[in-house]
Amino acid sequence: MLPLSLNREFAFTVSDVGRMLRTYADHRASQFGITRAQWAVLVRLDRFEGLKQSELAEMLDLQPISLTRLLDRLCNGGLIERRSDPTDRRAKRLFLMPAARPLLEQLGELGEDMMTIALVGVSRETVERMVAQLAIVKENLRQAIQQKNAGTHAAGSRYG
Repeated sequence: MLPLSLNREFAFTVSDVGRMLRTYADHRASQFGITRAQWAVLVRLDRFEGLKQSELAEMLDLQPISLTRLLDRLCNGGLIERRSDPTDRRAKRLFLMPAARPLLEQLGELGEDMMTIALVGVSRETVERMVAQLAIVKENLRQAIQQKNAGTHAAGSRYG
């Protein structure tokens, strides 16, 4: 058995918490007849309305075909609409429909309720510190991924 590593325990705990939050969010979102993935799409469009489908897929780390199915369901439900991009006739931009606004309000309240339950016994100051520290970890990982991708592109360009 490997010796206990605080770094590995941190990684496992963050991963477990994320998985459990996703499971709980799926359960709670079902009361509104949507999935966690649909909820994520609606929230991103609320923050960044007018995104291209490709931009949203990248933001959510989804394959374009998976996102297309999600968007089809949300369009059929009258929650979002696709509009042609005025500068790129191949692209579609995504916008919320008026029916999405009340649902987003309810989902916002649901998210607050979920996190209130998840954070029982954790002080506000501790949450603030954890958010600040996790932002540093996130930035470190973003930079590491960016450097890896830059190295991959540079290596590929030597042969292309």
